[in-house]
Amino acid sequence: MSSFYNKFRDEIVAGGDTTDQPKRINDKRTSVIAGFALLALIVWLGVSSPWTFVFVVGLLVSVFLHELGHFVTARRSGMKVTQFFMGFGPRVWSMQRGEVEYGIRALPLGAFVRIVGMNNLDECDPIDEPRAYRAQSYPKRLLVITAGSLMHGAIALVLFFGVYTTSGRYSETGSVLVTSPPAANSPAQKSGVVMGDVVREIDGIAISTREQFVEQIVSKQPGQTVPVVVERAGKPVSLSVTLGNNPVDNSLAYFGVASWSLDYVHVNPIAAVGYATHDLVVTAGRSVAGVFVVLNPINIFNSVVDDNADPATRPGTVVGASQLGGEIGRQDGLKGVLLLLASVNVFVGVFNMFPLLPFDGGHAAIATYERFRSRRNKAYRADVGKMVPVATMVVGLLAMLLVVGLYLDLTQPIG
Repeated sequence: MSSFYNKFRDEIVAGGDTTDQPKRINDKRTSVIAGFALLALIVWLGVSSPWTFVFVVGLLVSVFLHELGHFVTARRSGMKVTQFFMGFGPRVWSMQRGEVEYGIRALPLGAFVRIVGMNNLDECDPIDEPRAYRAQSYPKRLLVITAGSLMHGAIALVLFFGVYTTSGRYSETGSVLVTSPPAANSPAQKSGVVMGDVVREIDGIAISTREQFVEQIVSKQPGQTVPVVVERAGKPVSLSVTLGNNPVDNSLAYFGVASWSLDYVHVNPIAAVGYATHDLVVTAGRSVAGVFVVLNPINIFNSVVDDNADPATRPGTVVGASQLGGEIGRQDGLKGVLLLLASVNVFVGVFNMFPLLPFDGGHAAIATYERFRSRRNKAYRADVGKMVPVATMVVGLLAMLLVVGLYLDLTQPIG
């Protein structure tokens, strides 16, 4: 038990597996089985749900780029990197190139880059000490440890920009479209409104958004006759509509159509840069609040026992996100999947900077604390051992999130 805890502790403080460059894989049978299982899962996913497959591939690419950010900045900063793995757990496949072991592990729950000497508990060969993470300057350590989250931000910015310039940004179109046939015996049906009409004017007031359309209707009195101008097949059509009583509230006027004024609107590249930056910042702000929602144990408990729990506070996993990605892909195609990937990248980047181990933000917090405590002629090293109990609690909470999230994703699928 103690050896298991020691290995668990070492991997928390080191940010990954501390067993470098094994001469052989201990259990080749397990690795082969895991490899075939992963391959079968990928093939099944590609056949059964192509859009979910696209989303999952996007996630894997994002995870790879996250670790590539750590890898490149660490190597450029003079640090020693010994492992670059996709996945956790037993090795499925690996190869040695120079001093780095590249490979795939059995559990597709993330990835990691092993940098030697992360802190005072992470032992390394004395000859490697000058290249250890802890031996580098504060700016270098901060750059390397935040590079993954910065990469997520860059991915999201590129995805936002790419979708906005090719497919458009989901926003007001300036037109209110009648999206379905008018309700039976409604004022709209009686006056001759048909699906596909674009509402241009109500009582002489120009209409460009759904909110304006609704506002103009409810500002009238039931029984009042108002002139309405719609555009049909590119030509204006003038109608006279006698408003009825709203079935929900008889005191309000009723028109009787379903309408919408939002769609993907093309923007030029310069405007797309501004919109992409704006949406990145807004999504990051929402993600900060979302981290505290996700990590709230009360929300985790309520999501299981309360059938009326707020879906927005429900813990999720890659399974649920993939379900959502597949549903959005069926509705909006590739652009919808890419926008979801952009939002997920922002959230993961923010979540990963939570200032506790085992998150990258925990390592950044340690580096910052050491910088403030250090003096010109004496570098301060924090005792990471004191943080291990808290880190263990965080890992336990993450495990609970994973179990509850998987349970909800499997028993109450999204969509």
